Amino acid sequence: MKPSERVQRVPPSGIRKFFELAEEKEDVISLGVGEPDFSAPWAARDAAIDSLERGKTSYTANRGKADLREAIADHVAERYDLQYDPDDEVLVTTGVSEGVDVAMRALVDPGDAVAVPQPSYISYAPSVIFADGDPLPVPTREADEFKLTYERLAESGAADAEALIFCYPNNPTGAVMTESELEPVAEFVREHDLTVFADEIYAELTYGHDHTSIATLPGMRERTVVFNGFSKAYAMTGLRLGYALAPPEATAAMNRIHQYSMLSAPTTAQHAAVEALRTCDDAVAEMVATYDRRRKLVLSRFDEMGIDCFEAKGAFYVFPEAPGGDAEAFAEDLLEAQGVAVVPGDAFGEGGEGHLRVSYATGTKDLKEAMDRIEAFL
Repeated sequence: MKPSERVQRVPPSGIRKFFELAEEKEDVISLGVGEPDFSAPWAARDAAIDSLERGKTSYTANRGKADLREAIADHVAERYDLQYDPDDEVLVTTGVSEGVDVAMRALVDPGDAVAVPQPSYISYAPSVIFADGDPLPVPTREADEFKLTYERLAESGAADAEALIFCYPNNPTGAVMTESELEPVAEFVREHDLTVFADEIYAELTYGHDHTSIATLPGMRERTVVFNGFSKAYAMTGLRLGYALAPPEATAAMNRIHQYSMLSAPTTAQHAAVEALRTCDDAVAEMVATYDRRRKLVLSRFDEMGIDCFEAKGAFYVFPEAPGGDAEAFAEDLLEAQGVAVVPGDAFGEGGEGHLRVSYATGTKDLKEAMDRIEAFL
């Protein structure tokens, strides 16, 4: 059976290659996975178990349980000053990845160009291709701390694009963008009438300042789809639950695909999510504080080793320069010699060459051991 042309346009995941190499070895410490080492908060797990024991295993409304959509609307209003109607402007999805997929298929026409800052999460460009759009790379630079700028958008030809997708706090670099840094990006978007897909899954994981959503800037709410979810902040990756926030017409368009392809997001996860939003703020704060301590540890150790690494201030990644410059060779040799798995930066697109994505979402004991092994390898 012949795969479709659009599938053939998408290369195998560069991250998956290193996962498979790591699985073939014993005593490997993986710093390559973007998954919290924590379990979901007890209260959320109890809510999931209780829903199963009460037989709550049927479909929910296509858009998600009404009480969950209300809780999401209240949460984003309080945390990020985002105002959305839970009836018409919130769509509960099977993780942010499904949200991005339905948004692309609902709002991108065949042949539309979608600007994709790079390095960035590996799924964005494939999602554009699966929607029959054309990804337009927008390389960011270490000199700008991998932040998106008006100038980089202009130089990359994004003025002719129909949309822009980005993620800040950023995966894989850990870069963040403040309100004043987002304003020129919003200016460019308004000038050239772009739709924005803002993946804010790491919004809760910022260190030293609060997250700003681009949708809160003047003239941006009506042209922006915001994505968030429960995988990272609430350590609920396996429960697969996210949400999209957008004006009513965009939400209706996304839901039209969602109702045919997914019917509804996982019911048990929705029960857990309601409880997570209601009672788990303290658990989230404790996890964020732990990530921050690990972030400082990793940055400090790389500095002691003489490895250049800009100060990541969000998510749970740092993006150091690979000693010797060849990131793939360094990652393969490090895995073979010391059993530490990291991911070459070019797996995340242009601008990532010569860097490594290092996740500190692993336990502190293993993280310290991994740092010792890297030092021994140098």
